[in-house]
Amino acid sequence: MRYLPLSEADRSEMLEVIGAGSIDELFRDVPPEARLDGPIAELPMHASELSVERQLAAMARKNMVAGEVPFFLGCGAYRHHVPASVDHIIQRGEFLTAYTPYQPEIAQGTLQVLFEFQTQVARLLGCEVANASMYDGSTACWEAIGMARRITRRTGAILSSGLHPHYVSVARTMARFTGDVLDTALPSFEGTDTERLIAGIGKDTSCVVVQYPDILGRIEDLTPIAEAAHAAGALLVAVVTEPVALGLIKAPGEMGADIVVGEGQSIGVGLQFGGPYVGLFACREKHVRQMPGRLAGETIDAEGKRGFVLTLSTREQHIRREKATSNICTNSGLCALAFSVHLTLLGEKGLGRLAGINHARAAEVAERLAAIPGVELVSETFFNEFTLKLPVEARPAVHAMVGKGVLGGVSLGRLYPGEASLAHGLVIAVTETVTDADIDAFETALKECCA
Repeated sequence: MRYLPLSEADRSEMLEVIGAGSIDELFRDVPPEARLDGPIAELPMHASELSVERQLAAMARKNMVAGEVPFFLGCGAYRHHVPASVDHIIQRGEFLTAYTPYQPEIAQGTLQVLFEFQTQVARLLGCEVANASMYDGSTACWEAIGMARRITRRTGAILSSGLHPHYVSVARTMARFTGDVLDTALPSFEGTDTERLIAGIGKDTSCVVVQYPDILGRIEDLTPIAEAAHAAGALLVAVVTEPVALGLIKAPGEMGADIVVGEGQSIGVGLQFGGPYVGLFACREKHVRQMPGRLAGETIDAEGKRGFVLTLSTREQHIRREKATSNICTNSGLCALAFSVHLTLLGEKGLGRLAGINHARAAEVAERLAAIPGVELVSETFFNEFTLKLPVEARPAVHAMVGKGVLGGVSLGRLYPGEASLAHGLVIAVTETVTDADIDAFETALKECCA
């Protein structure tokens, strides 16, 4: 079969049916400045496979490789050491070629892995039940807001100022189609907005959404927010973007969170230029039938042998259609497997030790950088990520450090463009992969940028 099997007549007929005059009209929602007006100049129209490999390899060498330079980027995606055994196990044929778990009799391995993954996530997040994963943390956050609406039959969601702005953006996009009303705010260097969250809870509030640790790295007790939400018949949704932190700090579910979601990338999954990642989703057992996605369960077959099945697949568009709890069609199976393998290799004590190393390194870096004249540490309470307030705008400083071979954090000016009050903020992540030489290079580069 040809790569493009449709004829011009076929295309014309399809365009007529959907009411479009040309194929170009299908892209009218894409801004003109974001479209190509011709072939990519750097790529030839045709070439041999060997030539293409060499040309693409040369282009790839223009990138800074995370493992070869001092790396202090975070804000929802973290560089951790993933043992080689993780990659070896997930590439075994029985995992890469496993059939969809809709037919349990030929997918027992996949279902058992998902069951174990769910158990790990539930324990890690402090909840009674977890699903078989979501696409990523941001969409899991939105699904939690939708789930809260279904449970409470309310449409008001209060989002913490410390929630990652990309997560807020996803929620805003989806809320346009569901009628949810989102109450949002910008973060402040002066402290968290717990008082705003509690004061804003009313009879129309479905949930309060809080990131833990928040976008600036701050850690806060969620118990008062949970109590206030529950008193008003609302739910608390906690968002975790760095699950390694839960090796040291209290799980959100243990502080009263009804739904806990997050991004699982930092355990078992590489940075991968931004994806694919793995969304985590857990909740209280009484809400399980409103949980999106898949849920693998353990059972006993007719011969009394242990087996695994899909206990719930609450989307079921093909059966429930518009009454489906979610339109999520699958789970991030391979990334969930990598998460589970890595967490199994670490074990509970290993995760705690890894978290301890992360925090100790971060505390060391924070102390050294905060000693630079004009640099201020925003909060003394953090895990492996903290925010500095620089005497200069952070975004140009980050670009200048790149020129010195240092990836020195994420500027708040990049996350919140146009917000002058945050322009001097620099969010820095420090993991077990950071060396003494990396810290020295970062300190030197930042001193030069702040001078």
